[in-house]
Amino acid sequence: MAFSYKRIVIKIGSNVLTQSNGLPDQERISKLVEQIVAIKQQGIEVTLVSSGAVAAGRSLITVSEKYDAIAARQLLASIGQIKLINIYAHLFEQYNMLCSQVLVTTEDFKGRQHYLNMKNCLEILLQHQVIPIVNENDVVSVTELMFTDNDELAGLIASMLNAQALIILTNVDGIYDGNPNDAGSSVITEVADSEIDFASFVTSGRSQFGRGGMITKSHMAQKTAKLGIAVHIANGTKDDILLNVLNGTAPHTRFVPNKTASEKKKWIAHSEKSATGIVQVNAGAKTALISNKATSLLPVGVVTILTDFKKGEIIKLVDEQNELIGLGIAEYGADKAKESIGQKKQRPLVHYDYLYLLS
Repeated sequence: MAFSYKRIVIKIGSNVLTQSNGLPDQERISKLVEQIVAIKQQGIEVTLVSSGAVAAGRSLITVSEKYDAIAARQLLASIGQIKLINIYAHLFEQYNMLCSQVLVTTEDFKGRQHYLNMKNCLEILLQHQVIPIVNENDVVSVTELMFTDNDELAGLIASMLNAQALIILTNVDGIYDGNPNDAGSSVITEVADSEIDFASFVTSGRSQFGRGGMITKSHMAQKTAKLGIAVHIANGTKDDILLNVLNGTAPHTRFVPNKTASEKKKWIAHSEKSATGIVQVNAGAKTALISNKATSLLPVGVVTILTDFKKGEIIKLVDEQNELIGLGIAEYGADKAKESIGQKKQRPLVHYDYLYLLS
């Protein structure tokens, strides 16, 4: 079945953009650009999340072994990002199309104002028929500030832009029900149940050049589909893969989207790293929250405030085993919340409209 989307995000992994020797595969990049142009010509808005800066840097300079991994990555990314964006710019120019560079870190998504600034930037680029090429700013991103990988970034961008679909290109045909190298394994073509435990059959090996394995991809895809965005995981090394995914002829894994979440919930869903406070809730509150009914978190269901927070900040909600069950915006600060713990007929600490639940 063909898919009719108006706005999509395409994420191209480093294992698609690089050759086996770690250098950029210019021929493949050229073919992918050709497909993106064809998609744009169908009237579909495209934002590209592209890995490959470090690999591009590796093609230009050799780093001595005496430097630690983060410093080497910063060097390679800083040099390689110019090379990568120049490759894209040159290829798009051949079709009289403009692309732009958008470099981000997790810090750019923490505050609501920062988030809206980023969204506005991408929106005006799309309105002017420019193809934004987004990548993590590896020059300033060090371990604690990094996205898990560009899959996480792509899910965030797709949510931010209210895209209908996210296409993730990797070097296999999708998510398999076993080891892809085993003859008995096959691609799972559709995932409609967001509660599937992929860790039970997905191999955890990572690609030689990327940070994220298939388990990371599957978890991110589940979260994104839950927010109302279809996710397609497909083999970017195959000819015409983007066009064939959209016309429904390529074997790949598709995560079926749930009903669309509000813009605020989409932001909250991706804000775990920027959460300040932690609130522990009791079993009754947990049951009520994860039921199918729209329920706010009331102080009567709070056990304790584990970490302080201010009004308007993102807080984590954990159960009595300290397992994360959701994220939300605090209606008031920790001091006031502590005063009303366990009390009935109090104002919600997190209103349902500003609450994202994991399950």
